[in-house]
Parts: sequence; structure tokens; C-alpha cells
Amino acid sequence: MTTVSKATSSRPPVGNGCTLRKKMDLLAENNVCGQALLRLVARGNSIIAELMRLADYVPQVFRLETKAEQQKYGDIVLDFAYFKAADGFNKKIENSSVLMDIDDEIRESHRSILGRIYSAFESIHRYVSDLNGFLQDLNEGIFIQRTLENMFLIEDGKQLMCEVLYLYGVMLLVVDYLFPGLVRERIIVAHHRYAGQKASSDTNIDDVCKLLRSTGYSSLPGTKRPLNYPEDYFRRVELPGNYISHVLGYLRSDDIYHQVQAYPSPEHRSAALANQAAMLFVCLYFSPNILSSQTAKMREIVDKFFPDNWVLSYYMGLTVNLIEAWEPYKAAKQALNNTLEATNIRDQATRITGRVTNLLRQTEQLRADGALSEGRVLDHSNKILNLLRECNVALRWVMLHAASLSRGGAESNRRCKVVRDQVRK
Repeated sequence: MTTVSKATSSRPPVGNGCTLRKKMDLLAENNVCGQALLRLVARGNSIIAELMRLADYVPQVFRLETKAEQQKYGDIVLDFAYFKAADGFNKKIENSSVLMDIDDEIRESHRSILGRIYSAFESIHRYVSDLNGFLQDLNEGIFIQRTLENMFLIEDGKQLMCEVLYLYGVMLLVVDYLFPGLVRERIIVAHHRYAGQKASSDTNIDDVCKLLRSTGYSSLPGTKRPLNYPEDYFRRVELPGNYISHVLGYLRSDDIYHQVQAYPSPEHRSAALANQAAMLFVCLYFSPNILSSQTAKMREIVDKFFPDNWVLSYYMGLTVNLIEAWEPYKAAKQALNNTLEATNIRDQATRITGRVTNLLRQTEQLRADGALSEGRVLDHSNKILNLLRECNVALRWVMLHAASLSRGGAESNRRCKVVRDQVRK
């Protein structure tokens, strides 16, 4: 907001004032700071969408899942061990006509898709590099009248500053889930080999390798979670600690999207804050000490966001069970125990079951009465909207908490199974 100095003898003309306000608007087209941040957020969503699209097109040979594939392609489809002895691996291929033929076959068949996947990987590193650059510009005063602190005092700024970190975290989780570590490494090595000198000159492959080397994580049932995962993974590119603290502070304390007013019932509070809860879940991995040792903050987070739910969707179609996700973190696990008390689970399941039964009856009654005609909808819009809101909240809870555990990555966690079975009873 623009203030007028006491020394000013007269207010500026209306036209000049409007122009000044337009320049001060963070999302105005001529606001360099706002546009840079807006472009970052747009890029983040585009990168995630591209990763999700490309996951279905990973050539099967790069998975090496069967013994036959390993025997046929194992000397050609290589992980990062290749970079330690590149000349030796290349010489082995060149000295065998069989390996040369297989290598040429892979190059001709998959070079295009490998290049596209690598570009998506590289985009992740460029994104976080540009985020660091933006934060440095803020810190150095490059953007007039904009600092890290006052960016969070503007509604649009607060939302975008939180989103830009959240999206980077989602990228890391998505790429590790959809492109397993060794598969990722094989794709990067193959692209480097097949793109030749262009791969070395047009990209910073060393930094991409450091960021996306295998974490040891696997989404396959029965596999053990790596130690200090994913916090060590999230630390591979350092981000300013004061920025992370600001994001977590505002996500924890504010309703940054003003969703509570759209869900007036106190029972819908956690549903209203569900998107913000997903952002907070992801961003907490940038500050794992909160999860591990800050009991008061974790209790505050659980009481506000997870008093009646423990499975959440952290991005489109991607879910997580907090019982499994927060198992290694003492403070988070302890705070969640109140939500996971048997009486609370039973009460929530009973309440939702009764509500679903009642809502089914009400919706059938609406259809039977012909209440969905244009005139009736206009006359009873509040009643119908309230009913729709109730239906959405109830269905969302059921779909998340009664779903197969594989959707939350918790198949091997005994407590997840026990709680899920309590919900289904």
C-alpha cells in the first residue's frame, strides 16, 4: 500500500495514483518481482505435469527388471558407475559387435524420449537454481521496495512464496516415486552417451547428477525406507534457512487461501485447510528438526490440520499416509498419536458412515422431487450448496482413509493396516 508523505502539499492526480498503485500491485504485468515469482510457480506446475506424463514412456530396457533383460542389456544400460570408468565401459562395448548392435538399437529407438526425460530432470535443477537466484535478488534489494519479509505481508506474495517451495518439494517426491533411482541414473547416463558433445556443452550434467542420483528409495511393497529419507534428498541443493522458516511459519499459522470462510462448519475445518496441509507436509521435509524434536509445533500442526484425518493427497492423485510417513520422526509421531487413538478413529468412522447414509438419502430425495430444475436450484441454492459441500467432505474422507494402502505407500506398515481395518469395520 502506498503512503503519502506529510510534507506533500497536495494529493497526486488520480491518473498518476492509479499508475502508481498498478506498479505496486505484485501481479501487475510491469512488476518485475511479481512476474518473476509467478513464472517460477507456473514453471513448477509444468515440470510436475511433464514428469507425470513422461513416467508412462520410460523404455522398459532401462528398468532391467528380469534376468533376461539384465543379461542382454546390463553391459549397455549403465548407472552412475559409468562415470567412474567411462573409457573402460565404452571400450567394452566397442570391442563387441553384439553389444554395438544392441547399443545402436537402443540409441535409434529411444534417443528422443531419453532426451525429453533428461530435459525434465534438468528443469528441476534449473528451477531450484532460479529460485535461489530470486531469493538472492530479494535479499540484495534488486527488486525496489521488496524484501523477503514484506513479500509475506502481501496476500498474493505469501501464497506464491509458499507455493514455489512446495512445488520444488513435490518435484523431488514425484521424480523419486515415478522414476526409481537406478532407472533415473541409467536414463541420464544413456542420454549423456547418445547426445555426445551436445550433452556436455548445453547442460550442467554434474549438478543434475548430484541432485538426482539414487536416494535408495523404492515404492515397491516390502522395501525398507532409507535412513534420513527424504530430508537428506531435500538438502542436496541448499535453500536459505530464513526463507524456509517464513514459509513454514505462515503455512502453520495462517489460512493463506482464506478457505475457512468457504467451509463455515467447524467440522469442516480440516477439509477447508486440506490443500494447505498438503503444502505444509511437503515443506516440513526442508526443516526436519521440526518433525523430529519440536513437539509443541507438531502438536499445534496436528491439532489444526490433522485432528480427524491422517491420509492426505499432497498433489493430484498422489497420497500419503502420515502413520508411515512420520514414523521416523519422534515429535511428529507423538503428536499424531492423539488422532490415532482407537476411540477417535471409531468415532470418526461412525460419524462419516452415518453422514454418508444420510447424505445418500437427501440426494435421492432431491432427485425424486425434481429439485434440480433450474428454477428450484436458483430458489434453494444455499441449501443445495450446503448439501454438496457435505457430500464432498464426506466422500473425500472415505476415499482417502478406506482406500488401498498402496495409494498411501504404507503396505508394509502394520499400524497402517490396523487403522485402515478399523475404518472399514
